[in-house]
Amino acid sequence: MTNKISDEQLLQELEKRFTDNKKSLVQLQKLTKQLKEVNAKLEESEALKTHFISNITNEIINPFAAILGLSRSILDAKRESWDKVISMVQLIHSEAFNLDFQLKNIFAAAKLEAGEWKPEIMNVDINQVIENTIQSFKYESDKKGVKLNYEIEVSPGIEKSFYFLTDPEKLRIILSNLVNNAIKYSHSDSEAIIKAWVEDNKLCISVTDFGIGVSEENQQIIFDRFKRLDTGINSVNRGHGLGLSVNKAIIDLLDGDISLDSKPEEKTVFTIKLPSGDMSDSIDATSDDGNEFMFDGDEGELF
Repeated sequence: MTNKISDEQLLQELEKRFTDNKKSLVQLQKLTKQLKEVNAKLEESEALKTHFISNITNEIINPFAAILGLSRSILDAKRESWDKVISMVQLIHSEAFNLDFQLKNIFAAAKLEAGEWKPEIMNVDINQVIENTIQSFKYESDKKGVKLNYEIEVSPGIEKSFYFLTDPEKLRIILSNLVNNAIKYSHSDSEAIIKAWVEDNKLCISVTDFGIGVSEENQQIIFDRFKRLDTGINSVNRGHGLGLSVNKAIIDLLDGDISLDSKPEEKTVFTIKLPSGDMSDSIDATSDDGNEFMFDGDEGELF
């Protein structure tokens, strides 16, 4: 016996199918919109990466070209042109210093992206690391007219033996990027203040400059490697925005955090907080420059 479908049942079925098709169409439209957005982001990312790579290439090629040109001028200089030679040597030092600085960030970014960089915890002389970092930027700070002041806030009597369990190499890169930014974006004939203290078993370091500041909008993207900033700070580390993104990645690797407090045309304060490292992750070694030491006994002050 053949079942007959009433007109009402047929209408209900058609209405149901129409509703289902409408829902499918809406879902398809949403999916299409999402795909378009993803495609737009991919295109933007590729464009930014291309710009990023182009800038990095310039940051490597330009100092090399300057160093070669200046070196050739020195070779051609006459004996009585000593003042001119000294001036060119200073320029070579500045270009070589900036090139070394850029390459360290580039290599750090590559290691971080490849997941090949692990914490190497040592008992670190924080004073020495900070003072050596400041000293390494002395020529650049003097050239800009920015005085670098270091203040330490720890228990009385241990200022000269301020030790903390952390990764010295990564700490130096973090400090270098912050000090470099402080010099670069400070007004001439001003100062930058580096402070260090321990709070809740965390190493805290702040770097304050009194320069152009960072707008609220830029504060949201300043740690993004592939974002370009608008007016205020056009970029970080001579144009390619790598330094602060490297800092953020290293600090995340060390389970720390970094914060930014800035008022345009007044001051900018970057503060990092790093927890004490685990001695089980330590390596039994001393750095080549002798700034960090591993203690088996009770030598030095641990926090």
